[in-house]
Amino acid sequence: MSESGSVHVGVDIGGTKVLAAEVSPAGEVLRTAHRSTPGRRVELELVEDALTEAVTEVAAGRPVAGVGLAAAGFVDAAGERVMFAPHLPWRGEPTLSRLSERWGTRVALDNDANCAALAELELGAARGVDSALLITLGTGIGGAVVLDGRVVRGRNGMAGEFGHMQVVPGGLPCECGLTGCWEQYSSGNALVAFVRARVETEEYAGCALDELAAGDPLKITGPAVTAAAARGDALALAAYESVGSWLGVGMAGLVAAFDPELLVVGGGVSTAGDLLLGPARTALEASLVGRHHRDVPRIVTTAFGAEAGVVGASILARRLTSSPGRDQT
Repeated sequence: MSESGSVHVGVDIGGTKVLAAEVSPAGEVLRTAHRSTPGRRVELELVEDALTEAVTEVAAGRPVAGVGLAAAGFVDAAGERVMFAPHLPWRGEPTLSRLSERWGTRVALDNDANCAALAELELGAARGVDSALLITLGTGIGGAVVLDGRVVRGRNGMAGEFGHMQVVPGGLPCECGLTGCWEQYSSGNALVAFVRARVETEEYAGCALDELAAGDPLKITGPAVTAAAARGDALALAAYESVGSWLGVGMAGLVAAFDPELLVVGGGVSTAGDLLLGPARTALEASLVGRHHRDVPRIVTTAFGAEAGVVGASILARRLTSSPGRDQT
C-alpha cells in the first residue's frame, strides 16, 4: 500500500489533450488537470513537460505513490515503450524509464484503449462479461479485446489496434502512413472532415454549421458538430449518419472475428449516444455474416465516458503498490 497522504495518478494521453486525475478505488474521479498535447511534430520533451505539469497539478504537493499512463499508441509487450503513436512523437523511446526517473516514482504504461477496457471490465459497462470488444472514437480509433474476462494484449502488446484496419483499399490517407484506415471514416477527425468538406456545398447552405464556418471550414470542431446534431442540424446529422454507419461496418468484421458478447463504445464521439449508435446498429446488422443465425452483440457506451482511459490508468497506478511486478490486466 502507498504511504499515508500520498496519491496515485492516472494519466490519459490522447492525440489532442492530456487528462490527469486522482481516482478513488470505486472509480470516482476526484481531481483532474488538463493540458494540450503538443502534437507529433514536436520534441518529445514537450510532451513529457505537459505530462509532468498535469501530474504535478493533480498531486497538489502530496507525494506520488505511482502513476499509470494510458497512451494513444502501440505499447510494447513489456509495457515499457510506446513503439509508435500516429498523433504523438513517440517512436520506441524508453517511455517508462524516462518518466519514472523524471518523476521519482513507479510508473505503469499501457495503451489507452486497454486502460479504458480495464476500467469498464472492473468497474463499468463490461463488469461480469466474459467477452467484449471496446472501441474508442476520439481523434482516431482505439480498441481493446476482452476474452475470458481479461484484457488481451497480444504477442507484441498491440492487440486491438482496430483503427488501422483497412476498410477502403486505396482510400483516404492516414497519419499512420497507410490508406483507407477505419479511423479515417469513423472517428472525431472523420466527423469534422465530413462537415468541413461540405460546408460550402449548396446542399447544406443555411445549415447552422454552414453559417458557423462562414467560409472558413477550420472553424468547425467536433463539439460544435455534436451540439448542432443535438439541435437537429441537417449537416451535423448527416455527419453522424456517415461516421456511425462506418462504425457499424467495421464492427461487423470484428464480431465475425471474435464473436463477443458485448460491444462497448467509448471516446469523445460516443457522447452523442444514439446519434452515433443508431446508424452503427443498423450497419452492423446489415453487414454481419450469419446475422439471422446468431445473437448480435449488444452495443453500449462506456460507463465512464471520456474518463474511461484515465480511470483505467489509475487502476494501473494502484496495482504498482498493491502487488509486485507488472500485472496490468
